This record gives sequence, C-alpha cells and structure tokens, in this order.
Amino acid sequence: MPKETRPTAVLLMAMGGPDCLENVEPFLLDVRGGRPTPPELVEEIRERYRATGGKSPALGITRRVAAQLERRLNESGERRYRVYVGMRHWHPYIKDAYAELLKEDPERMIGVCMAPQQSSLSTGAYKRKVEEARAALQSTVPTSYVGSWNTHPMLIAAIVDQIGQALLKFPVDERGRVPVLFTAHSLPERIVAQNDPYPMEVKATVDAVTARLGGRPTAFAYQSQGRSNEPWLGPTVEDALDLLHQEGHKQVVVAPIGFICDHVETLYDIDIELRQRASRLGMWLERMPMLNDRPALVEVLADILMAHEATSSP
Repeated sequence: MPKETRPTAVLLMAMGGPDCLENVEPFLLDVRGGRPTPPELVEEIRERYRATGGKSPALGITRRVAAQLERRLNESGERRYRVYVGMRHWHPYIKDAYAELLKEDPERMIGVCMAPQQSSLSTGAYKRKVEEARAALQSTVPTSYVGSWNTHPMLIAAIVDQIGQALLKFPVDERGRVPVLFTAHSLPERIVAQNDPYPMEVKATVDAVTARLGGRPTAFAYQSQGRSNEPWLGPTVEDALDLLHQEGHKQVVVAPIGFICDHVETLYDIDIELRQRASRLGMWLERMPMLNDRPALVEVLADILMAHEATSSP
C-alpha cells in the first residue's frame, strides 16, 4: 500500500492544437491573444490540418503518455501519483486541468513542459498559466516545475535511436554519408536581447546528439517561423536544405530535436512542404520518427520526475 493517501499530481503541459477543422479559427484566435486572424491565413492553416488528418494529434499522444507515465510512477508503491494533461491554447486548458487535479486534494503538484528546451515565450508561458489558475482558485498546494531536460542522457539516447531508424531507409553503403539536419521551432529574435536560454538549450541538445553520431555531417536550422513582421531566429530550414544541396548532398535526415511529438510542424512543415522542396532539388528526405508515446519517452519523464522529487519534496 502507498505510504501516502494523498497523491502527487503531475501536470503535463503542451501548446495544444485544434481538435477538428471547424476549431482551427478559434484555436488561432487563442494563440493570437484574441486578435482576429486574416481569413486567407485561417484557410491556409485549415488546409494544413486537412492534409494531415483533420486535427492535431498532440492531445491524444500526450494523453497516452500520461496514462503510461502514471502506471510507471506508481510501480514502486511508495507514493501515489496522478498524471493530468493541460494545454496552453486549446482544450483541455491548463486552468481546467489544474482545477481537475485539485479535486484529488494532492499533497503537491509538479508541472512538466512537454518540450525539453526552456524559453520564457514557450515553456515559461505554461508556468504562468498554472500560476494564474492557482491565484484564481486560491490554491495553496505546493507547486514546483521540472526544469530543462534538454541534455538528459536517456533523451539523447532516444533521439539517436530515432535518427538511426530514419537512416535505415537509405542503402547500406550510403548511410554513413547522409547528413542530419537538426531543427527546432523558431522564436522571435528579441529573445536574444532578453538573454532567453532557448538558443543555447537547443544548441546543447544538438551538440549532445552530434557527439553520439560520430563523424556524420550535420546542420542546424530553425523551422516554422511565425507570420509576424518582427524578425525570427534563423537560419531557416529551407535555407539550410538549399545549402546542403549546394554542398553536393543528395540525401538528408531531418531530426526535429525541438519537438517531442507529431503535430502540424512535423506532419506538414517537414513531411509535406520541406519534402516537396527536397524533391524539387533532387534530394531524398526522410524524417526521424518522433518519440510520441514511445516507452523511451515515458522512461525519460519518469526519471526526471523522480530526480525532481528527490531534490524538491518537502
């Protein structure tokens, strides 16, 4: 029997995405802070979701991760855990997930951002949503957050394994020469002036994976830049692909190390749009499979949570 009857609540947080084509516009309205989206842009993004299954798969994937993680954490029986899922920009919203977990009267709550690299504009925003919910509900439940896990050894090993899976698609005698193009979601350039950790955290992940790949050629780029007028972090993935082509490469594996699961940025931006660009250049492009709800990711999350508990438990 568990030593504690009150559980430790774990809240997995991600950006979220529309659950059907009809909700693309309200989702974008939430992302844009209430500012209307130009109709032509709504239709363009709706078409991207239509081309990739009609909705974002991220919520379903994250819920499957949560179910596996809850079972994994409860294996020892020393403590009781409940794992919840909250999204920043769509249902179930972080505020609603937080209200739900309070019903269990948890002893503590641990927030986990489903992105290994930290940034005030992304993961920091998830934490602010939790704090807003805590204030609104006048919650006094002790709350802490898992920090960066961008270079966790088990994560790096899992990424290397996924890259290996993609390389298997190329002829044996050519695999050793296939470059790996690492990508992460771009953010506005202003984060650099704010000394945001994101660029260095992304670089650390890339460096850790590269070290495990031996002498294989690699490159890095930011993908999925926003449509705002302000400058975004680069180089773009399109420019990086063009450069690899100019260098004489005919094949490439894209490794989106800034993402954990599939969503429109991998399923459309890479699998459709970037692959079409590669095809026009006469290149063979493969993408590494995302970790999604694979056991390797569950083990990474369990490990970082147990380490966090060991250093932050009251």
